[in-house]
Order: sequence, then structure tokens, then C-alpha cells
Amino acid sequence: MTQATQSQKGIQMTETALNQVKMLRDQQGKDLCLRVGVRGGGCSGMSYTMDFEDSQNIRPDDEVYDYDGFKVVCDPKSLLYIYGLVLDYSNALIGGGFQFTNPNANQTCGCGKSFSA
Repeated sequence: MTQATQSQKGIQMTETALNQVKMLRDQQGKDLCLRVGVRGGGCSGMSYTMDFEDSQNIRPDDEVYDYDGFKVVCDPKSLLYIYGLVLDYSNALIGGGFQFTNPNANQTCGCGKSFSA
């Protein structure tokens, strides 16, 4: 895993993940933010969610983290489970894609996309 860009944020991103997310956002052709959260489900009980959304949808109670003008948003309920999360990206042929390192997870499934806390 590469080093996270700023450790004081509740959701941290490595440079590799940030570059990948910005590239994906640019392909959308809009100025979107990234919403990260959790929902019930997955093989370990909770699954990570991550999707682009319009910045106008940011709610007053959302936590917003700024990465050089790119906003990462998380609702307060999800943040209870993922505070300190490091989002990384790998372009490896096997096991590549976005990877979540969650300090709050007691158990993580083999694919790394779900956890229990």
C-alpha cells in the first residue's frame, strides 16, 4: 500500500487512489464528489459503498474532506464504522482495483469489500 496523502482526515486516500478517482470523475464530464459509506450486507456483515454524486447533494451533517479541490463525502452514521479508512488503488491484474484498509474492522472478507466491526 502506498502512503496516504493526509493522515488527519477521517477518510484517507493514497495518491494512487486519488489519481484514479479523479480520472474516473473526469470521464463523467461533470464536477462530482465521491461519496464513501457502508451498508448492511456482504459476506462479513457490512459492505463498503463508493460512488460519484453531484456536490449539490452534500447534506449539512455530512463530513467533507478536501483533496486539492476534490471532495470526499461521508455520512455520520457510516463514518462511525470507517473513521480512519485508507482508500488505495492497485492496477494489478489479480487483486487489483480499490482497496479499503479499515482500522475499525474486526473481520474482513477475502475479497476485502466487506467487513464486520
